[in-house]
Amino acid sequence: MEVKNKLAANFIKIKNVSVPQLLEMHKIFVQYYHNADLNNFVNDMGAKTGVIVLEDKTEKRIVGFSTWTELELIASGKKSIGIFSGDTVIEKKYWGNKALQTCFVTQLLKTKLKKPKTPIFWLLISKGYKTYLLLTNNFPKHYPSHDKNNIRLEAVVDEYCQKLYPTAYNETHRLLDFGGEYQHLKDDVAAITKDMTKHNPDIRHFERLNPSWRQGTELPCVGEVSVNMVWQFMKKNVLSFKKPKSKAIRLEAS
Repeated sequence: MEVKNKLAANFIKIKNVSVPQLLEMHKIFVQYYHNADLNNFVNDMGAKTGVIVLEDKTEKRIVGFSTWTELELIASGKKSIGIFSGDTVIEKKYWGNKALQTCFVTQLLKTKLKKPKTPIFWLLISKGYKTYLLLTNNFPKHYPSHDKNNIRLEAVVDEYCQKLYPTAYNETHRLLDFGGEYQHLKDDVAAITKDMTKHNPDIRHFERLNPSWRQGTELPCVGEVSVNMVWQFMKKNVLSFKKPKSKAIRLEAS
């Protein structure tokens, strides 16, 4: 009988990240990205607020991570909080595991509960379709969307891109271009096929908006955080795994 490795995801403030942990994360990063220089990686990590680390407790090593940065925004005239996701990388062996996502959404909930009347937004830049799908599949209110145009969230994208990346942001096309030396996905990671664009409108929309993603251009996105959104995520991705299985019939999700 196959024994599954035990995984755990935890949020760590950047000041508490050790050098060995940093090197472990960089070792994963270089597996999936070109131009993954250690010095740039360390400098970029140092500018973040925290990082969510995915660990294989069985093998006692880091197998994935996602960076976290908080910044102040003004949305529709109100002071707001933006949670910016930078690099998110998980070893291929662990793709599909929800531990890191669950930890991330839990951190979003904690932030929202601390300031329930303050608008909270997830800010992300996506050089691959997988990150974009995390947004479209879990945030009812998001931008950009293939089936609706949210002017309010569009303005949030413009604000944080002009604040964080003024020289790289093309407001006309709403893309970020950091140049040829910027990190970009290796050719065999998160490839998009014709069949995928044919059957999935979100993937099709991502490629239409960011046709140069293979060269490392980033599609800036935003999702609005709410308690209900977090609850729906937990029901779909966490609580569903705890339901008792029927002894008579086993249904598989398609």
